[in-house]
Amino acid sequence: MTMGSASTMACLMEAMGIALPFNATAPAVDARRRRNAHETGRLIVDMARKDIRLSTIMTRKAFENAIRVLAAIGGSTNAVLHLLAFAGRLGVPLELEDFDHLSADVPLLVDLQPSGKFLMEDMHYAGGLPAVMKELTPLLHGDAPTVWGQPIGESFASAECFNREVIHTMAEPANPVSGIWVLRGNLCPKGAVLKPSAASPSLFTHRGRAVVFETIEDLRARIDDPALEVDANSILVLKGCGPQGYPGMPEVGNMPLPRKLLEAGVRDMLRISDARMSGTAFGTVVLHVAPESQAGGPLAMVRNGDEILFDGPNRKLELLVSPEELAARTASWQKAPPPQKYSRGYYRLYVEHVMQADRGCDLDFLTGGSGSIVDRESH
Repeated sequence: MTMGSASTMACLMEAMGIALPFNATAPAVDARRRRNAHETGRLIVDMARKDIRLSTIMTRKAFENAIRVLAAIGGSTNAVLHLLAFAGRLGVPLELEDFDHLSADVPLLVDLQPSGKFLMEDMHYAGGLPAVMKELTPLLHGDAPTVWGQPIGESFASAECFNREVIHTMAEPANPVSGIWVLRGNLCPKGAVLKPSAASPSLFTHRGRAVVFETIEDLRARIDDPALEVDANSILVLKGCGPQGYPGMPEVGNMPLPRKLLEAGVRDMLRISDARMSGTAFGTVVLHVAPESQAGGPLAMVRNGDEILFDGPNRKLELLVSPEELAARTASWQKAPPPQKYSRGYYRLYVEHVMQADRGCDLDFLTGGSGSIVDRESH
């Protein structure tokens, strides 16, 4: 019911023209859900008969529409990985930076948790995603194709908004800051992401000392220890939770705050990791740091007490140590990297072939627009 990863991706599939209008928001008990399911079944059969393939619908224009909708709805950071992976499989050019510059002029239009206060049901009865897309009309490719054969712009041209508390206008948005910030710096040479609409503006620019957890087990063992050397200005750093490291890049990036700080009234801290987090989470959380620590990225070199500079408006994430010190730490790490957890089976295949977060965490041998051609005459 919040704008978690499932709700986010449902909205984006609708925005890309591969799910029928209102598919994303209709509650399970709403009659429109049953009608939508029935029409979807008919449409799938029709697509098979006409040989309509997703590769002809999920074009660059469709991806650009999805990224702008992602910003307007305050969608999950997990969508970054999914869209990059889709594009990789289809051979559509899409880069991490696209998420930043394509959403730079898109404010938050939907006042929905965790970036706001309402729920998916409220969004549906306020007009659903078609009402949001109509508000975004000047920024969208209205001629992008859909699986039902109508240009996407025509499908929301007559949409109405019935509650401006839930779906705002471009002129009076729910929050002028939205989208995905793509960070760069010596701590994340291949990028990292942050969702500003779910973060604390007071932490958009922050400098503090690192409190480092080498693994998720280390975090769980020490985060509530009264003796933990941490204060409200500290930056929590979690390693070993990227695509290779866990393995599998779990949703643990929104680390819990230390109990003693919660008891003192602290409600948010800057957190940095190579992990993911749920779209339902709130907080100033830097995610998807690439390269990850398990692969020897700079995140692996961070030590307790190191100063880190985060400058969100300028998209910077810097470990404040000298280049010489960072190079020395990297050389030392390379001499004794963490041991491989798995030596055979799918785990090893996965770890050896999974790509980093800036490439969507897909397996490298599945990218490149592969597909099949059916010889209809012989079938």
